[in-house]
Amino acid sequence: MGWSGQTWTTLDDLRRDHHNEIRDDLGLTGIGTKPAFAIGQRALLVRSPQGNVLWDCITVIDEATVEAARKLGGVRAIAISHPHYYSSMVEWSRAFDAPVYLNEADRRWVMRPDPGIEHWTGETKSLWDGMTLIRAGGHFEGGTVLHVAGAASGEGALLAGDILQVAQDRRWVSFMYSFPNYIPLPAREIDHIVSTVEPFRFDRIYGAWWDRNVTSDAKGAIHRSAERYKKALGR
Repeated sequence: MGWSGQTWTTLDDLRRDHHNEIRDDLGLTGIGTKPAFAIGQRALLVRSPQGNVLWDCITVIDEATVEAARKLGGVRAIAISHPHYYSSMVEWSRAFDAPVYLNEADRRWVMRPDPGIEHWTGETKSLWDGMTLIRAGGHFEGGTVLHVAGAASGEGALLAGDILQVAQDRRWVSFMYSFPNYIPLPAREIDHIVSTVEPFRFDRIYGAWWDRNVTSDAKGAIHRSAERYKKALGR
């Protein structure tokens, strides 16, 4: 999205001058594109005994990335926080014969329906090995975070995309209805997001970009941030 509006490309064109970097990101396996493309988010591969989950999605997928992921155990399922990260989810799904879990509330934003896409309903969806999808809402009605009970040395972690946006100093989070247009969420939506994650134990938050993580006291950071945000709205 440039000054003059949207521009378009193809996956084949991107593969000519972009490649993926795969490296550790605070104990999880990050997959991100170089040079950065679009808003530059990275995906996370959550490795688990009963099968790996690819969290969120990036556009570039190539043979080198598929082979590297297979060496790490492959991908049993793909889960995506919200439509901004749908990107090449169908190609990823077909490469690993893995379902894509999307919340039903965001079905209308799927521009390319595919049999590999599974729309889940309700407020949570249990996966395996202590992993749970949580519908938190936010800037999309079906906005989802992933709770991984065994992450952060057993203290638990939230993989939040930008539903919970990790701030620059990585001690706070924020919330927006529209990031490009700087439109905030109302206080009631902030309270809803906090209430959806409150039942879960976690000490860490993984954001949507490399190293954009709250490394400790993540639940406390959410509470402090929500109160600060609502106080600012009240002014």
